[in-house]
Amino acid sequence: MSDIKIFYRENARIKTSRNIDILKKVSLQDLVWIDLLDADEEIETQLEDFLKIYIQEDEEIEEIEMSSRYMETEDSLVANSHFLLDNYETEPVSFILKNKILVSTRNTELKSFQETVRKMTANPRNYMTGYHVLVALLETRVELDADMIEDHTNEITKMSNAIQGTDENMLIAIKDLQEKTMLIRENIIDKQRVCTSMLKSNLFPDDLKPRLAIVVKDINSLIEHTRFSFDRLDYLQDTFLGLVNIEQNKIIKIFTVVSVIFLPPTLIASIYGMNFQFMPELNWRLGYPFALCLMLLSIVSILLYFKKKKWL
Repeated sequence: MSDIKIFYRENARIKTSRNIDILKKVSLQDLVWIDLLDADEEIETQLEDFLKIYIQEDEEIEEIEMSSRYMETEDSLVANSHFLLDNYETEPVSFILKNKILVSTRNTELKSFQETVRKMTANPRNYMTGYHVLVALLETRVELDADMIEDHTNEITKMSNAIQGTDENMLIAIKDLQEKTMLIRENIIDKQRVCTSMLKSNLFPDDLKPRLAIVVKDINSLIEHTRFSFDRLDYLQDTFLGLVNIEQNKIIKIFTVVSVIFLPPTLIASIYGMNFQFMPELNWRLGYPFALCLMLLSIVSILLYFKKKKWL
């Protein structure tokens, strides 16, 4: 659903309008943030003409090269990033800052944006420019990423406590957690690059750089935590595969024991099954019971030997 939200200052308060015509009534100095949610081309064109900016297409926002993620001109900067959804899909978001006005474009409703709007409404004095809003959005997004990592860690802990058998679903679950961890890590590293670039920018206000530096520090901590999660998942995978190998060894051991037990009886049967003319036991009255007893004795002897060696 197409939507536009225009945030502007009026009497020390932050007001919101969904009508683009408000731009004709509000001065540029009072504009703070213009948020485009799946906006149509007509609205984007009007906004481009009004602010003298260029709003990128979705394909340009999703480019992976660093030159496409962060760009600067003499009076504006453009930062593209990916925000992770609850279903672990990524949503490309573009930020444009010019004349202290933030323009954001996206195609999906995001928690970090909703939370930032709530904070702006509660304390408008902390959001005097678009730079303040952008930092707040990044702070909120990192907090949500931290919550996702915490939930992820709890899942790993539960799985670690649940490993007992060799159910193949467990291996699938471990693989699923590994993929989710990779997505979280990639998402966080993406923001790290953008924040680091903004820290080096001369356009970014010096009074906000300490807050941005804290965001980068938090991101580094989250990256380290994801590395720890990878290590735990690798350990769980090795443990599971070790249990599988133990189960397989038990099965092979059973087959081996059975094969060894029946080897002497098979040998005895083979000897007395040979068609030689002179074999005294063939004409012996007790030859057949004797052969059976000999087979049974060989089986019992092997079982007792295995028992003594604690192989059974």
